[in-house]
Amino acid sequence: MSKGEKTPVTPAVRFLRREKVTFTHHLYTYVEKGGTAIPAAALGVAEHAVVKTLIMADDAKAPFIVLMHGDRMVSTKALARAMGVKRVGPCDPAVAQRHSGYRVGGTSPFGTKRQMPVFMERSVLDLPTIYINGGHRGYLVGVSPEVVAQVTQATLVDVAN
Repeated sequence: MSKGEKTPVTPAVRFLRREKVTFTHHLYTYVEKGGTAIPAAALGVAEHAVVKTLIMADDAKAPFIVLMHGDRMVSTKALARAMGVKRVGPCDPAVAQRHSGYRVGGTSPFGTKRQMPVFMERSVLDLPTIYINGGHRGYLVGVSPEVVAQVTQATLVDVAN
């Protein structure tokens, strides 16, 4: 982050501060549909350490959050089995925004408008630091994955594809 660049104060940042979580700020130039490769390159970190926040829904259309490595996909079949439901899939972007309070591309698992269950890929815990959306397009926070699991009350799953 260059001198004079202001970091956003989002609901996610307020949540992390309220929970007394230690985190670092990382701004980058957001690219529409750029995925996690863009911030990984901008930050000089492995894409595996950039964790995406996905809003998905179960067969009853109930939304939930999945935290997955940037370079991996979610096996929806494995996730549905782990959750004990018939099927899961991506949530409609308008519904995701309504539940999270964040725009697609800026979705954070912290400080969401409505509380949703969080499922975290278990292998994310193997990393010393993860870079996850801070609630604004072009803004990630660096944080301990154990702390993320704790403050989001995440259920650990093995659903990486």
